[in-house]
Amino acid sequence: MNQPISLRELDEIGVDRLQGVGEQRRASLEEVSIFSVFDLVTHYPRRYIDRSHEAKLGDVQPGQTVMVVGEVDAVSSRRTRNRKSIVEASVADDTGSLKLVFFNQAWRSKQLDQGLTVALFGKVDNYRGNLQMTNPLVDLVGDRTGRIVAIYPQSGKAGLTTWDLSRWISEGLRRSQSRSIEDPLPHELLGEIGLVSRMQAFKAIHQPDLMSEVLDGRDRLVFDELLRVQLVLRMRKIQRLERALGVAHETDGHLLVEFLEGLPFDLTAAQRRTMDEISTDLKSDQPMHRLLQGDVGSGKTLVAMFAMLVAVSDGHQGALMAPTEVLAEQHYLNLLRLAQNLEVPDPSTLDGKRPVSVKLLTNAVSGEDRRRLLRGMADGSVDLVVGTQALIQDGVDFGSLSVVVVDEQHRFGVEQRSALREQGRTDGRWPHLLVMTATPIPRTAAMTVYGDLDVSVLDELPPGRSPIATSWISQSLEEVWLHLNSEVANGRQAYVVCPLIEDSEKLVASSAEKTQLELKNGPLSGVNVGLLHGRLSSDEKQSIMDDFRNGAIDVLVATTVIEVGVDVPNATTMVILSADRFGIAQLHQLRGRVGRGINESKCFLVTEGEISDDAKARLAALEESTDGFVLAERDLELRGEGTIFEQKQSGRNDLKLASLARDRIWVERAREIAAQLVDEKGRLGRYPLLDDEVQWFIDRRDDEAENLLRS
Repeated sequence: MNQPISLRELDEIGVDRLQGVGEQRRASLEEVSIFSVFDLVTHYPRRYIDRSHEAKLGDVQPGQTVMVVGEVDAVSSRRTRNRKSIVEASVADDTGSLKLVFFNQAWRSKQLDQGLTVALFGKVDNYRGNLQMTNPLVDLVGDRTGRIVAIYPQSGKAGLTTWDLSRWISEGLRRSQSRSIEDPLPHELLGEIGLVSRMQAFKAIHQPDLMSEVLDGRDRLVFDELLRVQLVLRMRKIQRLERALGVAHETDGHLLVEFLEGLPFDLTAAQRRTMDEISTDLKSDQPMHRLLQGDVGSGKTLVAMFAMLVAVSDGHQGALMAPTEVLAEQHYLNLLRLAQNLEVPDPSTLDGKRPVSVKLLTNAVSGEDRRRLLRGMADGSVDLVVGTQALIQDGVDFGSLSVVVVDEQHRFGVEQRSALREQGRTDGRWPHLLVMTATPIPRTAAMTVYGDLDVSVLDELPPGRSPIATSWISQSLEEVWLHLNSEVANGRQAYVVCPLIEDSEKLVASSAEKTQLELKNGPLSGVNVGLLHGRLSSDEKQSIMDDFRNGAIDVLVATTVIEVGVDVPNATTMVILSADRFGIAQLHQLRGRVGRGINESKCFLVTEGEISDDAKARLAALEESTDGFVLAERDLELRGEGTIFEQKQSGRNDLKLASLARDRIWVERAREIAAQLVDEKGRLGRYPLLDDEVQWFIDRRDDEAENLLRS
């Protein structure tokens, strides 16, 4: 067989075909999700050591952060009185020596065998006249003498070293050399973009002679990853549009004019622009498939109401699905308020019209109330319904559902969203879909993750929203409780958020139940402190939220159940305990529960003890900015793509090498090229090798990743 070897073929060849990979080694590789030769050659180096320019131990100075290479010549370990482990070692080269100290890393004594050559990265200190590194990064280099040494992610648990991985990867590439690795992209396209061949790219990233080769190889392999994703998204979008028919609406009816003219405030320019984009979609018989992303408090609910009223104005129905009962209840109350004084034609009444009917359907609605509501949804007398997953249960039917809004879509599976669209009509047409998220998404991530959706952005806050001053508190909490007491004395309310419901011996974090008791019996003894968490029943949650909205509860101690959608304008203070345990996006969402009225609001991010550098960077970002889009970009830089894709960092991810933060130019280029390659039918007929690779890519994806691309 002389044809080049495809990625599909590499993926069908198990790692046990390689020399030295027996049953035990195969099991070790599988522990780090390496099953095939493809998995192995896409297990990329995490950094490189240029041994022609490495720092010599005799040249390093205290205060420098450097990478050095040396040979281990002594190792010892001991325990302190409080049972903490300390491992000490020394390394040397032909110019000098360096002492290493590792705290609470007892396994280092087994890793650092005498005689091993290791690469060390860390800060050099002067300790009692000797050079020392404390808790440096360690890579086992072995006896490799190449000019550029690739260092791979290793697994002490699986017993895999960087030279094991390097040896097997080299063998895999060497045995592919005779046939070469297939390049499914046209040569003229590669030349136009300025990319090397795929075989060159794999050799350059794993076995470079120069660092410039690494960059060339990385560009090609990054582009491949991003292009596969963009091709799938574009093909599915075109195929969906080709086969699906929606309901074409009039968008200038009397009901819509009444709604907009009756608003007691002016729309922002962003809201007007977004409503125009949605109107254009709804006029077409191609089903809308639009993502509405906007920062906390940017007015997404108002835009969603407009979209659903287009349906109602035209004699159809609208539905809004939310992930939690608390959020569904909040949306229901907001839509009820927005629908006040709005009427629709009804020939069965004396004056020929009736109020717009807005209803709430959750699992808490039961008995005759539920039966009456279901009858109204089926006969069309209920115009707008807000609900949870109860909307897609058996026995729930609509008379003519034509606009569906899904809030915080990342919390739903594809099947749940599809079910609401498909059961809304009996004529085979699809309702229009508006997906909302209050989690701002960087543009490059939106282009990758939501490549098959049209995107609208609400990037302005409505007038009257008060700014939120954010402070990171790591010392005494006295000022926090003084401020909170003062706000309550002035008739305002507050949230205190904890990451746990109950105390855990394994996690040093504040629990909601313990915190409520401590506050009631301590610094907040004079105020009414309530408790809300996910283990309460639906009725209990509803009762507590009603009490908080009505002012019967002054301070609400809660878990992240209040993260999205809770709207109490009188709440002006947000205290987040163990704030270092939350990500940027979640902290920003929680902070957005205050600042919703005319009074100045404050958010306190509280931490205890020593926290990681990453946590410090997250909290500093929250202090510096209240712009969700700025924070989303920072979050992407700090945490990588796993947070965007809602995937664990283990398993088979789409982007092993590409970074949405660093590779923005390649995201855009991949999107452009995908548009050129996919034909008007959503196929890759002119490029059979690429078509087969994309099909393989879809087939091998795990369920979670496949759902992502179908969403």
